[in-house]
Amino acid sequence: MQISIKQLAQLLNAEIEGNAEVLVSNLAKIEEAQSGDLSFIANPRYLHFAYTTRASALVVNKDFTPEKPVVATLLKVADAYQSFAQLLELYNQINRPKGIEQPCFIHPAAVIGTGVYIGAFAYIGENAVLGNNTLVYPQTYIGKGVQVGENTILYAGVKVYEGCIIGNNCIVHSGAVIGSDGFGFAPQPDGSYRKIPQTGIVTIANDVEIGANTCIDRATLGTTAILEGVKIDNLVQIAHNVQIDQSTVIAAQAGISGSTKIGRYCMIGGQAGFTGHLTIAPKTKINAQSGVTKSVDEENRFLSGSPAFDYRNQMRAYVLFKQLPDLETRLKNVEDQLRDKHS
Repeated sequence: MQISIKQLAQLLNAEIEGNAEVLVSNLAKIEEAQSGDLSFIANPRYLHFAYTTRASALVVNKDFTPEKPVVATLLKVADAYQSFAQLLELYNQINRPKGIEQPCFIHPAAVIGTGVYIGAFAYIGENAVLGNNTLVYPQTYIGKGVQVGENTILYAGVKVYEGCIIGNNCIVHSGAVIGSDGFGFAPQPDGSYRKIPQTGIVTIANDVEIGANTCIDRATLGTTAILEGVKIDNLVQIAHNVQIDQSTVIAAQAGISGSTKIGRYCMIGGQAGFTGHLTIAPKTKINAQSGVTKSVDEENRFLSGSPAFDYRNQMRAYVLFKQLPDLETRLKNVEDQLRDKHS
């Protein structure tokens, strides 16, 4: 699909410098763009590409003043990064898949909204509900009684178990599993373990994004809850009855044990781990590979290490730790001097 710079300027409320009649049909990285492509510059480190790019048009910040001739037509906006993100959303809307592909299975009692896409080999269970304009990519499983809101995307191979709820404007990436059993086993006198039935669900609020191959376990009783605006990276494990509050972000390979409650606006680094039944105060920052073994009661703390404690203290302790071999040598020298003095 081709669109003119004049049309894009109206969409982005942009000022045009150059040929307003230029047509573009693709979005591309500035260093790889060709004729007919649209690109952008938001980071000053990429400004030099403005003079060498083959792109037909560039989205730039209003304060960009060329130091030498620029061949591309410029679209000057208040925030180039946000404007280009807006264009990417438009591009996805134009190229979104449509219709219901075959073969797939849709239970007669399922409720399918308008504008829904269902890919080949998808399974939609009994009494499942798909909201308007939701995309269900191939080989996705939607279990009995699952509810999925409007404008949500479930990419290929997502599995949503029975009874779970996903809100509006969510994105769940390939391979994610929502509602698998929590890790609940009761030790027996003979040393074996008896499975504890997991009868709860997972609820995911609006505007949540869940990365590929992430697993969110259903509650033993009640709900494992992911609240509005939470962003979860790939390969994250969230155990039964965990609650993650609004707009918290979690990087890849983190693991959160059962019944832990994480406050709003927290930031959790990659491979961080949490023991169970903890409460983490809002706006807590957990450094990558940290092991959190105690609840955090005070907001705005920055923790690091395993077991995790205050980041600044952890850095000071690490400096001392690196000096231990030298301190040992110095101590041994002092001992030797004292021994020689008294011998």
